[in-house]
Amino acid sequence: MTAPGKEAYGGIPEGRTHSGDRDFLGDMGYRSIIDLLPCYVSVQDVNLRILFANMSFEKDFGSGVGRICHEVYKGTVERCPSCPVQRTFEDKRVHVSEEMVRLSNGERADLAVYSAPILDIFGDVKAVIELSGNITKLKEPQRELAFLGQSVAVLSHDIKNILEGLQGGAYVVDEGIKDGDMELAGKGWEVVKRNIGDITSVTRNILYSSKKRFLKRQNIHLGTLIGDVAVLFSERAKAIAAVLETKTNPSLLITRLDPSGIRRMLNNLLCNALEACQVDKKKHFHKVMVRTDFYDKTHVMIEVEDNGIGMTDATRKKIFEEFYSTKGDSGTGLGMLVVNRVVEAHGGRIELLTARGKGTTFRVILPLR
Repeated sequence: MTAPGKEAYGGIPEGRTHSGDRDFLGDMGYRSIIDLLPCYVSVQDVNLRILFANMSFEKDFGSGVGRICHEVYKGTVERCPSCPVQRTFEDKRVHVSEEMVRLSNGERADLAVYSAPILDIFGDVKAVIELSGNITKLKEPQRELAFLGQSVAVLSHDIKNILEGLQGGAYVVDEGIKDGDMELAGKGWEVVKRNIGDITSVTRNILYSSKKRFLKRQNIHLGTLIGDVAVLFSERAKAIAAVLETKTNPSLLITRLDPSGIRRMLNNLLCNALEACQVDKKKHFHKVMVRTDFYDKTHVMIEVEDNGIGMTDATRKKIFEEFYSTKGDSGTGLGMLVVNRVVEAHGGRIELLTARGKGTTFRVILPLR
């Protein structure tokens, strides 16, 4: 009698199952069917180590056999709080949950996850089979409706304050003109301009974040684009006695990016940097620096650095969450959401360096095309 080879396990190639754990799969004569299922199939042990994964799983998550589930799905060493597999090991029951994961190409995806026990002859859970389907397209309309509702609730208060500011500034302008006091009228006009700038920024962030956008890449010179954006903020910097400088590596020539998205990203980062300086009353000198340079041979980086108030650990962890604002009722939280979306759309990432009382640096790293 010959020793069982690959055929005894349904022709499963080496590496598709974890060594010594093939007994969980039994006679896998239907391996080709499992591979063709339009869902992810995996088998996990009590430590959440992946013992088996079908072809659909490996296509979207890479080789996961031998690795821990949450490391593959989410790139984290921490177990998911509502892990259905772990709950199935505990109570031998079927569990269902929804999870947000990251695919091997960096994209986020929503999964509907179903877990069921694999029992041994004694009725104990020897492993758990997990089936999950990508429901991202189904969740997008739901997420957009929720986002719209949150937008209305969060922004109504902010827009109300801006409109009241416009009315107040217009009243001062009228009084100054009526009394022939052009200095008073000038002060009122500054209030009007500031509030027009605020409502313009809010409106553009709403428009950018309200729907999925496709990049319109163009050949641009980053140094020129950054210089143009910095000019728009020069007066605001002077008004709070801050220095705004730009620095570009002259070797960095043409880069293929979406200029509209990069401008919107820079606008929000510079707004945050100047506001961090403005609320910092402990320093006598404030500076905001915008740099662009090569990050490595295949990436370019844009840094916005300030020596303002800095962030707490709690703020740093939440800064990119939807509608999270460090300004309380006076902020919408859309700015950093837009920054994150622009960077993700370009296939880049953000590094955040901050220290309370010392300042903050946002480093945006984008691939060179």
